[in-house]
Amino acid sequence: MPRIAIIDRANMNAEQARVYDAAKAGSGIVGGPYYAYIRLPKLFEAAQNIRESLSGGPLSPREQQIINLTVARHWGARYPWFAQARRSLAVGIPQAVIDAINTRKVPDLPDVRERACHIVARELLANKNLTDGTYAAAEKDLGIESLVAAVATTGSFSMTCMTANTFGIEPPAENPTPLAP
Repeated sequence: MPRIAIIDRANMNAEQARVYDAAKAGSGIVGGPYYAYIRLPKLFEAAQNIRESLSGGPLSPREQQIINLTVARHWGARYPWFAQARRSLAVGIPQAVIDAINTRKVPDLPDVRERACHIVARELLANKNLTDGTYAAAEKDLGIESLVAAVATTGSFSMTCMTANTFGIEPPAENPTPLAP
């Protein structure tokens, strides 16, 4: 059960309604952690802008999803995991890769960029930094712009996961790939 009441569109103040309507008309993403963000409309809007900026950046949808799955698994964030597992399948990530990340195993990622994204996110979350070796390999495999995007995606999606966890945002009961314990 969520710790935070979900504000219906009809009960939003003018600023909340404005940013909600803009998000609904754009990406359509207004659920999950956004139920908490709507209380601070500028935060809601900033989170939307960061997400849109990163989604239009140098990382492919698959690369972004590898990072998001790694981050959701790290934080044990059930709603973000549900949403990202579903999106990952939609962009062609095999169920076996999703399952490996879910069980904290190294996924079989033959694509060097996808593998680098997983390594960067995993190491950042575990060590709060990248070793010199990981940094050099990631810069070589991804390029500096994509490495910046990978770090930013890891941080941004960590905020999403912490918000979902803190405010008890749960996935629907029908969840085909639940987060492993």
